[in-house]
Amino acid sequence: MKKGFFSTDSYHTKESTPRLIIDRMMLNTRLYFMSKYFSIILKSRSAVLKGRYDTEAWAASSQDVFNLIEGCGGRFHITGLENIAKCQGPIVFISNHMSTLETMVFPCLIAPHLEVTFVVKDSLVEHPVFGPIMRSRNPIVVSRSNSREDFQTVMKMGQKLLSEGTSIIIFPQSTRTVEFLPKEFNSLGVKLARNSKVQVIPIAIKTDFWGNGKYLKDFGPIDRSKPIHMAFGEPLSIKGSGKEENELIIEFISSHLAEWKD
Repeated sequence: MKKGFFSTDSYHTKESTPRLIIDRMMLNTRLYFMSKYFSIILKSRSAVLKGRYDTEAWAASSQDVFNLIEGCGGRFHITGLENIAKCQGPIVFISNHMSTLETMVFPCLIAPHLEVTFVVKDSLVEHPVFGPIMRSRNPIVVSRSNSREDFQTVMKMGQKLLSEGTSIIIFPQSTRTVEFLPKEFNSLGVKLARNSKVQVIPIAIKTDFWGNGKYLKDFGPIDRSKPIHMAFGEPLSIKGSGKEENELIIEFISSHLAEWKD
């Protein structure tokens, strides 16, 4: 069984993991973190434009962001990694969505085991800096302005990608939010998995270590007092309408968030 960047089924940042000296010298501001993060993004963008940004490179740049977060005081607690590694075919990953952090870190956790992409908003693929990177991952692009068209796009493109062996990460919430509201968590991912006859893996995350920016969401503040939690559940097969499985996913996320509550 492949382990990717991680050698165990769970990962917990060691309490002895040192803060980067330059980060400490910046007196806990986000300046160093954001400057290094932007440097990783620009390096990745350059690799894309040179045709050198494959899945392995994507996972490696994601690992760079992971290491940067730890070096700036982030403390990860990740469980259920064995549920990714044991997958024999494409999967629909369904997660709540809090911040930029999970978007940047999921690739180093998943891509070493499975070819994978995201369902993303059109604004991300059109972004002058992030756009080339995201487009290189062949994502499913939605507008968030027309739910019927978005549904059809995800069903059509999603089934095609899954049939070709590419797993899909989907955030059913309409936007990033610290508060998890089950009524705003749609069943799109479950319907895609049901129609494609593949399993789903629920993911619960608590990533408010990296806040959303007031003017630029991707460049928000970091809060070193908040631990980072991620839990990958057992694969679920969809039976019938999928309503029961969607409720199980919501309960998986809700129960973990309650457990991790500050």
